[in-house]
Order: sequence, then C-alpha cells, then structure tokens
Amino acid sequence: MSCTGCSTATGGKPNGCKSNGGCSSGGCNRMNAYDWLHNLPMADFDSACKVIEVSFSQGTRKDFFRNPMLQPFEKGDLIAVEGVSGFDIGEVSLTGEIVRLQMKKRGVKEDNPEMKKVLRRATDRDIEIWKQNKAREPEAVIRSRAIAKQLKLDMKISQVEMQADGRKATFFYIADGRVDFRELIKVYASEFKVKVEMRQIGARQEAGKVGGIGSCGRELCCSTWLTDFKSVNTAAARYQNLSINQTKLSGQCGRLKCCLNYELDTYLDALQHFPDNCDVIQVAKGNAFLIKKDIFKNLMWYTLPDSNKQYPLTIERVRKIKSLNQQGITPDELEPVEVTTGKPKEAEPETVELVGQISLRTLEKAEKKKKQQQQQRNQPNRQSGQRPQQRQQGGQQQGGGQQQRRQQGGQQKGQQRNPNRNQQRPGNPNRNQQRPDNPNQGKDKQV
Repeated sequence: MSCTGCSTATGGKPNGCKSNGGCSSGGCNRMNAYDWLHNLPMADFDSACKVIEVSFSQGTRKDFFRNPMLQPFEKGDLIAVEGVSGFDIGEVSLTGEIVRLQMKKRGVKEDNPEMKKVLRRATDRDIEIWKQNKAREPEAVIRSRAIAKQLKLDMKISQVEMQADGRKATFFYIADGRVDFRELIKVYASEFKVKVEMRQIGARQEAGKVGGIGSCGRELCCSTWLTDFKSVNTAAARYQNLSINQTKLSGQCGRLKCCLNYELDTYLDALQHFPDNCDVIQVAKGNAFLIKKDIFKNLMWYTLPDSNKQYPLTIERVRKIKSLNQQGITPDELEPVEVTTGKPKEAEPETVELVGQISLRTLEKAEKKKKQQQQQRNQPNRQSGQRPQQRQQGGQQQGGGQQQRRQQGGQQKGQQRNPNRNQQRPGNPNRNQQRPDNPNQGKDKQV
C-alpha cells in the first residue's frame, strides 16, 4: 500500500518519506505540514508556485528555494541547492500550492530576489560527500565544547551542522548573555578548516533540536509542530488551579511547559463568571476564607477559622453574602451545597481472612525440607548424653513394651467383638495349647 506520491515507486518501496505509504503524514520528518493540496492539478504554468520547501537535518531547519523550471520533485527526494560558496543537500518537504501558505505564515515573499535556487537532483557523488561531512558533526561538537571551555567562555555548544560540501559549519550555542567569541571563531576556523557561523538559540529551541518524550507520553511539541515559542509564567498555572511545583511544571528544556498556554484562554473565559474581591466573606461564625475555585462545577470553596472543613458555595450564594456584608449584614450560615458525583458508589468489600487460603507450593516444599533438616540436627543432640548400649537397650525395651501393648490391645478388642471366639471346642481340646517345636513362641521381638 502506498500514497499517491509513492504509487510509482519501484521495487515495492516508496521513494518518498520511506514511511511505507504514510508520506503525506510526515511521520519520519520533524515540523511537517500536512499537504492537503497535493491532489490539486496545476492549472497554468505561469500561475503555479515556483518555490519548494526543503528541510535539513531531519526537519530541524527548513528553508524555501526557488524552482524556476518546475522540476518534478516528490516529497522526500534529496536535492542539491545553493549554499555558502558551494552547495548543500536537503530533503524536499513540501511542493505545490501548500508552499504559498507556509511562506505567508513565515512572512516570506515569493518574489524575493535573495532566495536561493535549486541546482539539481542529488547524485551519488553528492550523497557520498554529504554523508562523510555529516559523520564529522558528533566529533565537532565534542571538540568545540572543549575549545570553548579552554577559552573560559560562558556558553554551551548545542549542535554543529556541517554543509554538504564541507565548506561551512554552523555552531548553535546557548548563553545567558552576550558572548565575545571573536577569538573563538578564529580557533574554530583553524581547527575545522571551514567557514564558521555562530547562531544563538534558546533552551526551548535546543530541546526541539534534541527531541525527546514529554511527561504526557508523546513526542515533544517543540520537535514536532510548535514553531513559535510564547512566554509562559506561573500565572498560567494559578489560573488553572495547579500547584506551583517547579519540577512538575518544567519541561525537558528546564523552562515552564508550553502546554500551560494551550487551555489558558478557556480558563480565563470561565473565570469571568466568578465574582471578584470575594477572598474573605463574613458570617456569624467568623470570616470565611476562599480556598479554591472549581471552574468546571462553578463552585467556590471556603473554610472557617474554627474547623478545617471546606464548604462549597455556589456563585450566586457568594454574591449574595458579599452584598449583605457590604450592607453591614452578617448572615448566620454559609449554606453550602452538597457535592455529588455522577459515578456510582462502589460497595466496600467485606473483610475476608485470607491467611491459610493462599498457599504456594514452592514455599511449602522449602518449609517442609527445612523442618526435616532441623529434626535430623536435633535428634543426635538429644541422644548424645546416652551410651550406645543404653540407647540400644532402651530401644529394645521400648519396642518390647509397644509390642506387648499392641498384643494386649488386640486381644481385648477380639474379646469384645466375639467373647466366645477363644473358647475350646469339644472336637479339638488342644487347639490353643503351645506347640513344643517352636521354642521362640511367646518371646518379644526386638525392634
């Protein structure tokens, strides 16, 4: 399966964004815009958009380039464009009429004479040189940070981007204030043998370049779609009744999360219905202090000085008490409302004694084996004070006594069941007499 842009791919694989049919969604490139005008036919050559959008370094940087000859490029194609004293290689991210909307959004004019041009489709030689120079970037980051540290400059090198032909390198750095890097540029130029360009970025832009997963479980907004960064302060959290916890409100960049501004307008509209200057209201029991505002249920929670219990009041009741206080009247009660939830109340399960009902066979086997070993260790300790002969005689006596008790018990049971069983029959008077040919009869067996 493939999209319209990749339907002509050869070999069964799409030649677009390599997402196996999801080229229009832009799943393998950052900061992508959905091309919902890709099926729009070109009406006229003169009125067609002669500008394409090209992304570099997997979408971390995008720029517009002029395509005067309207060469047919697909999304994801590698092309060679004009660079600084050479050429650069980028990936086509948008073509067609959707590019005009992106240019209008960024304030770029289509007839700008300074806009660079598209040279050609990238050849195998161009791609080989581009990959070799891209492989130098990780080492350049480490070396550039060490040089900046040696010069004792208060700055951090975030990323180094090499041009495809290796003639220029852009160093992105973070600094709290102004940095005099004139000496640093000379050292970088002699060290890397390139033309050096220094570009300062903020902490949010660095997080967008590095990327990552946010606390919501999704990829960071600054690395996927967010391009303009608005200021975020703690007032946005206060309006939304969020606890001012710096560790929970901060993002990957160490600043306040940008998503605090997403629902701020909705909360501000809802807060317009709540009365102002109602932090303290007077009742007969004393002053009631405002604890929080439930924006979704239109309730205001107050507490009294004599207890820690919180009382929910409706907005109309708070306004009425405030108007009575302004007239010098103190109401007797707050008249709180009963807060009910729509969820059914779960029945509490009865306490069940589970001890003895749950058994683990492995634990039982181990415990049984442990008891047997303990009994074997205790048995020689008990008999260690007796001699071997005494132990043997004691065992014989004990065994004989047990044999006699068993015989007597058996005879008594037999007499109880059949009392005439052992009486002599008239036909055989010597049946119960002892035979002389068995001399061992009647002796106790040794155990």
